[in-house]
Amino acid sequence: MDAVEAISKEEASLLVLGNTESPMFPPELLPYTRRHDFGSGGMKINFLVNYSWEWDLGFQKGAVGPCLKTEDVSRIDLIIRWGGRRRLSGFLPVQSVYADFYVVDDYWPDFTPDHITQALEWYSGQDVTLGG
Repeated sequence: MDAVEAISKEEASLLVLGNTESPMFPPELLPYTRRHDFGSGGMKINFLVNYSWEWDLGFQKGAVGPCLKTEDVSRIDLIIRWGGRRRLSGFLPVQSVYADFYVVDDYWPDFTPDHITQALEWYSGQDVTLGG
C-alpha cells in the first residue's frame, strides 16, 4: 500500500491486475482492480499482483498443453541467446514463460561447447522460483 500512497500524490492512473479470487491477492488492492485516476491521470501505472499467464489467458492450470502444437515440448528452464540479444522473439512462449536467459555476445558461428558449459554453470547458481 506504500506504493499506492506514493502514486496517489502524483498525476497518475493506476490499475491492479491479477487473480483476485486467490487468497494470495491483497484485499486492500481490490479497489484498484478498475483503473483509478489520481489527479488528472497522466502516467499509466499497472501493478501485476498474483498474476500468471494462465490466469491472463483464462486457462485452468495445466489445461493449455493439449491446445499447443508443441505440447510435447516440456517447460524450458534455460534459453541461451547469442549475438547479445536479450529478448524472447516469440520462441516457445508458453514453455519458456519461466525460463532464465543466458546471453552470449558471440554470434552463432563462433558459439563453442565452452559457451554451453559456462551457461550451465551460471544456471546452476540461479534461484529457480517459477515466477514466485
